Amino acid sequence: MNRKALIVFLLLLWSPWGWTQEVPKLGVVDLGRVMDESPQAEAARQALEAEFAPRERALVEKQRKLRDLEERLGRDGAIMSETERNRLEEEALRLRRELKREQEAFRDDLNFKRNAALERIQRQVLETIRAFGKDEGYDLLFAEGVIYASERMDVTARIIERLKKAAR
Repeated sequence: MNRKALIVFLLLLWSPWGWTQEVPKLGVVDLGRVMDESPQAEAARQALEAEFAPRERALVEKQRKLRDLEERLGRDGAIMSETERNRLEEEALRLRRELKREQEAFRDDLNFKRNAALERIQRQVLETIRAFGKDEGYDLLFAEGVIYASERMDVTARIIERLKKAAR
């Protein structure tokens, strides 16, 4: 059994709930599913795609140009003049460096924006879960460390529904 789950179980046994007839209201939330199915996460994915798609297309085009240039050098390099071959090799080197620099900048920018969006969504999801727990009278909601939970205990769909309402 997961160490955290065991500690929580023992605390529940030794708590006032363990002595009385009152049974604590417990629930489980699958955070991965919430993050996958929430409209906020989908909106963030679409916004990132819209923002970064033009740069990605430009990088793909630059890769194609470099590949074409290298193929031309490989195919015709032996019959070109030395001056022409040197010019094309320098152009390929310049394009390779430029492409590498732009790819790194693209990756860095995308990761920064993705992490910022993820942090914002996680904050909203946690606030929604807390509010749900209070509103519905839950004593404890688990999010991680649960190996199995019955459908009766799983409140993930209800959390996703709240997030959908909040997105409207």
